[in-house]
Formats: sequence, structure tokens, C-alpha cells
Amino acid sequence: MNMFLTLAYLFFIGSTLGWVAELLYRRFLSGANPERKWINPGFCVGPYVPLYGFGLCILYLLASLGERNGVDTVGEKLLLFAGMALSMTVIEYIAGIVSLKFMKIRLWDYSKQWGNIQGLICPAFSALWAVVSAVYYFCVHPYILDALDWLSRNLAFSFVIGYFFGVFTIDLLYSAKLLSRIRKFAAEHEVVIKVENLKAHIRQRQEERREKYSFLFAYRSRSELLEHLREAQEAWEQRKHK
Repeated sequence: MNMFLTLAYLFFIGSTLGWVAELLYRRFLSGANPERKWINPGFCVGPYVPLYGFGLCILYLLASLGERNGVDTVGEKLLLFAGMALSMTVIEYIAGIVSLKFMKIRLWDYSKQWGNIQGLICPAFSALWAVVSAVYYFCVHPYILDALDWLSRNLAFSFVIGYFFGVFTIDLLYSAKLLSRIRKFAAEHEVVIKVENLKAHIRQRQEERREKYSFLFAYRSRSELLEHLREAQEAWEQRKHK
């Protein structure tokens, strides 16, 4: 199977599994969600987080490169895992800085973690990426080629991949339109919007007004997005001054 199809499969798998991992993290561990509600992670509508799709592709490429160069000793493998962790940290930082500087939104916040840089990356999560890299190398990568070969011969699943990228493209355009409105509000008020807090606020208002909650379309309700942004910003300001 050619490299393009391989990376397309990996992007699909990484994006969807990453979405599940983020969903569980925000439900049970995130400090921005003290009421432990289910909140759709990321900025897209659908069940995928592109950051993890790119991340899995990078892990696959680095692991394959290591195999071709004969990574055998413990030291060489540790160096490979460090390189994987560094690559994932760089991807995380680039995605975070683009959303923060250009879109005026914060998709995650590590500001309470030791040694963090701009709340976007921190040593603790870089170490976690190293562990994830090791797990991938030993438990996933040895079997991924056979799995990808099976997928390439399964035409039904190939259709699913094509459908995924079609829906994903439409979702990106829709989400970009929403984010442009959020960016405009943030620029006018000289603030940075935390997406997770905004989604939690919208859900809370929908429950108070007994509106039907839309898990995937988290920004949609009878109230305008601008109204939710104003209310959420006022609530954040009140909490900061307490």
C-alpha cells in the first residue's frame, strides 16, 4: 500500500481514537469541567481531533525510520522515544500557538502545570508523550502494517475512509466559520476564549432553559453564539476577581 493511503488510514484512526481519549479526559480529569459533564472536545463538530491524527502519522514515520536504521539497543530505543515525544510536543505547541495567536482561542490549558510554556506544553505531558510513544512502538507498530494491508483490501472500509474525509472537510469549513466569529469577539474585547469553558457554559445554559442538548453541535442553541460569549466572559471575569 502506498504511503498516502497508509497515512490517510492512520490519520483517521488517530483522530477518532484521540477524540475518545480527550472525551474521557475532559469528563473525568479536566479541572475546567468540575461538574463532570460530557463535553465534545476540540474545535470540530464531529468525533475527531486532527492533532492526534497528525501525531499518529508522525509516530508511524519515526518508528519506521528507526526500524530501517536498525534501532536495537536500549539506548537507541530511548533516544527514539525521546525524539517521538519531542515531535509530539512540537506539534502540540504549533497547534496551540496558531489557535492562540491567530484565532484568539485556547483549546487546552497547561498553565497550572510545572514548567509550562504559555500554557501550551509542559514537561509532564511531554513525558506522557514519551510513554505513549513507547506503548505505540512495542504494542501497536509491529502489527499495524498487517492491519493496514487488510484495510487496503477491504473495499467497504475504504469507502468509510473516503466518507470520513468528505465529512471532515465540510466540518472544517463549518467549524472555521464558527471560530471566525469567536475570534472577532475575542479581538474586540481583547481576551482569549477557552473553548472548553465556552462549551461547558453553553451546556449549562441549555440545561437551565431546558433546551435539548446537542452533543456534537455544542455551539448550537436558541441563543446566539455572541450572547453565550458575553455571558461566559462575564462569568470568567467574576471568578477571576473572587
